[in-house]
Amino acid sequence: MGCRFAIDDFGHGMNSFDYIKNFPVDYLKIDGSFVRKLVNSEIDRTIVESFNRIGHVMNLQTIAEFVENSVILEKLEAMGVDYAQGYEIAKPAPFEFEETT
Repeated sequence: MGCRFAIDDFGHGMNSFDYIKNFPVDYLKIDGSFVRKLVNSEIDRTIVESFNRIGHVMNLQTIAEFVENSVILEKLEAMGVDYAQGYEIAKPAPFEFEETT
C-alpha cells in the first residue's frame, strides 16, 4: 500500500523502546521536550544524540520535533538527524484536500 509508520514522541515513556523493537516502523520521532532544550542542556543534547543513534542502528530515519529556531536546527544537522519538524521549518497551516473523482 505504500504506507510508512512512525513512533511519535519517542522517549516520552519507557514503552518507546519496546515499540521500536517489536513493531515494523520506519521513522522515530524524537520527543520535542528534549529537542527544544538541547541548546542549553547537555543532558537533553545527549539524549537526542542517543535516540538518533539508536534509530540509525535500527535502520530507522529520525525526525526531531519542536525545532523552534536555527540554532536547534544547526545542532540537529551536526548530529545527523534526518528530518526536522517545527516553527523553524514552517508554521502550522490548514490542510486542504484535493477532490478526487
